[in-house]
Amino acid sequence: MSQQIKVAVDAMGGDNAPGIIVKGVTDALREREDLAVILTGRKEEIEAALKGYSYPKDRLSIQDAREVIEMSEPPVNAIRKKKDSSIVVAMKLVRDKQADAFVSAGSSGAILVGGQSIIGRIRGIRRPPFAALMPTRKGVSLLLDSGANVDVRSEHLHQFARIGAIYMRDVIGIKNPSVGLINIGAEEEKGNALVKETFPLLREDKTLNFTGSVEARDVPEGGTDVLVADGFAGNIVLKMYEGVATALLGAVKEGMMSSLRSKIGALLVKPALKGVLSTYDATAYGGAPMLGLNALVVKMHGSAKDREVKNAMFQCMDFVKADISDKIRKVIETDPTDDRE
Repeated sequence: MSQQIKVAVDAMGGDNAPGIIVKGVTDALREREDLAVILTGRKEEIEAALKGYSYPKDRLSIQDAREVIEMSEPPVNAIRKKKDSSIVVAMKLVRDKQADAFVSAGSSGAILVGGQSIIGRIRGIRRPPFAALMPTRKGVSLLLDSGANVDVRSEHLHQFARIGAIYMRDVIGIKNPSVGLINIGAEEEKGNALVKETFPLLREDKTLNFTGSVEARDVPEGGTDVLVADGFAGNIVLKMYEGVATALLGAVKEGMMSSLRSKIGALLVKPALKGVLSTYDATAYGGAPMLGLNALVVKMHGSAKDREVKNAMFQCMDFVKADISDKIRKVIETDPTDDRE
């Protein structure tokens, strides 16, 4: 058997916990023999959710955690006060090297705070970003920051570009990933002060394959592997992207069911349409990793379904086996602009 990866999973986080979390985890365990999982949360609820599923019991364990951090709670206070929460307990397992990675569909704020205060940043990382994989017509693009840091400086965006390129090269397998800067126009003189300050930093970094600015309308087409933005703009791009995809899918389904003729047509095009739609399914890639920490933290959608949970497990395995944290560490240690903020 190849190297076994152990993932600590917050079983209580998200809209569909613990049932859907448990289903996704058991599905993943059945598919991969080199995966082990520790579920954290209220033991009796997790055990009840596990009933009816077959899974390798020697590779799944439960760590009892009595508290749950709710979405509406102030994240700093929640992490400090709820020491027995499913998020904190799982992150401590990773910090103490009893697990290799952490996954949750819970509070983004708590995950952000806990990731930095419990697991810790790689020395030299200024602002760990959330990095979301976005399906496009030509493949997939990595958007960072997708929501962790709404107020940043140009040197932070420069660092996002460098660590995003490492992820796309060593996890996704793109040899020389292209890097673009989210902007309101393709011209260099366009954009706000932050974008204008960042553009020359990316252009002059010879370790990056920087291709210039990217407008939001060009994101679905693809062609740029790493998309760099502050967390405010990045999150807007991501949420709009997801919302349009959901609305279009709903409109297509409604149109196909509107008459007998359209229903017959739907049967004819269903195989081709299913293939096209699967290309744009973000759940196929798991969640958004928080890059720049001492170990992997993955944030799933709050409404994550079992497929996203399962693929987040596989995402963790690829990340850990590629030793991305160590590769980021080595790149940041050689950064001549590093001020150790």
